[in-house]
Amino acid sequence: MLRAIARHCQWSVERFLPDSFILTALLTLLTLVLGMLAANRGPLVILDHWYRGFWDFLPFAMQMSLILLTGYALAMAPVVQRGLAALARLPSTPPGAVSLIVLIAAGAAWFSWGVGLVLGPIVAREMAKHVRVDYPILVAAAYSGAIAALPAGLTITAPILVSTPGHFLEAEIGVIPLADTIFAPTQIATAALGVAGVLWAFRRMTPSDDEARLVDRETLERIDAAATPTERAEPTTVAERLNESRPIQYALVACGGAWLFHWFLVRGGDLNLNVLNFTFLMLGLALHGSLHRYAGVFADGARSIAPIVLQFPFYAGIMGMMAGSGLVVLIATWLVSVASPTTFGLLAMLSAGLINVFVPSAGGQWGIQGPILVEAARQLEIPAAVAVNAYTIGDLWTNLLQPFLALPALGIAGLALKDIWGYCLVALVIVGLAGVTGVFLLPLLL
Repeated sequence: MLRAIARHCQWSVERFLPDSFILTALLTLLTLVLGMLAANRGPLVILDHWYRGFWDFLPFAMQMSLILLTGYALAMAPVVQRGLAALARLPSTPPGAVSLIVLIAAGAAWFSWGVGLVLGPIVAREMAKHVRVDYPILVAAAYSGAIAALPAGLTITAPILVSTPGHFLEAEIGVIPLADTIFAPTQIATAALGVAGVLWAFRRMTPSDDEARLVDRETLERIDAAATPTERAEPTTVAERLNESRPIQYALVACGGAWLFHWFLVRGGDLNLNVLNFTFLMLGLALHGSLHRYAGVFADGARSIAPIVLQFPFYAGIMGMMAGSGLVVLIATWLVSVASPTTFGLLAMLSAGLINVFVPSAGGQWGIQGPILVEAARQLEIPAAVAVNAYTIGDLWTNLLQPFLALPALGIAGLALKDIWGYCLVALVIVGLAGVTGVFLLPLLL
C-alpha cells in the first residue's frame, strides 16, 4: 500500500512540481500577497522588507556552502573513500540499502545536523554503485532519516540557544538546561518514533527492480575520478615542490589541531556550525596528499553549491517580508490564542511548522516566534521548555515539505527536488505523527 501511495505521490510530483527555484519564487509572491491582505501593508512597504532581508542569510549561506564543500572533500579523501566503499557494500538488497542509509543519516544528524545533511547523500551515492536500488529513494531516505532524528539532535538551534547564558530571552525564561529540551522524554520519543517510522515506511516504499530508477554508474564514477587525487610525477620545479609540500600541509593542520584542542579540552567549547566547518576543513587537509590536491577536490565539489548561492537570498527576503509585515506575529498569535494547557504543545508545533515553510531558518524563526510562544506559555503557566520543545519539533518537521535544507543533499546527489519530494511527503506524515505523539499524546500519558 505504501509503495502505491509513494508511486502516486512521485507521479504527481514529477508532473506538477516545478524546479526548487520556481517554488522559491512562488513562495515569495505568495508572501507578498499575504502581507498586503492579512497584514494590511502596502506593496512598496513589503518590498522594502523583502530587500532589507534579502542579504540576511549571507553568513548562513556561506556556512551551508562550507558544510557541503568540506564534507564533500573529506568524504573524497582516499582513506574515507575506502571506508565508505566498504560500508556501501554491506547491504545486498534494496530494502537493506534503504534501511542502512536511514540509520547512517539519522546517527550522523543526531551528532550534528550538518554532518547528517552531508554524509547521508554521500553514502547514498556510493551505495548506488553497488546495489541495484532506486537512486532517488536512497537520497530521500538519507534526508528523511536525518530530519526524523533531529528533535533530539545535539546541535539543534533553539535548545542550544536557551541553554547558553546571555541569550536574548534569559530575562523571561532564564537558562534552560539541555536535560529539559534535547534530552527530554518528548524529544527522545519523537526522534525514536520518527526514525523507526521512516525506516519502516521506506523499506515498504522501495520500488521493485523493474520500477527502480538506477543511477548512471559511469557518470558517478567519472565525477569521483575527477575529484580523487591521482598519482603525480615527482615534482621538479620549485612551484611543484611547494604544491606538493607535506611540511606546509602538516604545519597548517597542526595549527588547526592546536586550536581545536584548546577549544574543546581547555575552554570546554561547544560544537557549533563554525567549529564544525573548521574541524571538517582541518580533517580534509590532513587526509589528502597535499594542499594542492585538496584544493582540486574542493573546486570539483563547488559545482553543487549553486542552488544555495542562488536561492538562499530569496529565502532571506521571504523571512524579511514575514517579519517586517507582522505576518509571523499574526499567525503565531492566532494559533496560540486558542490554546489550553493541554493543546498548547500541539498548536505551538503546528504554528512553528507553518511558519517554517516561509522562514526556513531555525535561528531567525526562533528570534521572531520564540518570544510569542514563551509569553503564551507563561500566561498558561506552562514551563518554557515545553514551548522550546514544541517549536523545535514543528520547525524541523516541515523541512520535509520545505526544500531549504534539502538543497545540500540534492547538490551532492545530483538530483532535482521533484526526484525525492514524493517520498519526502510520506515521511512528512510519519514524522508529523511522531511529533504529535511527542508534544500531545505523550504528555497526556505521563
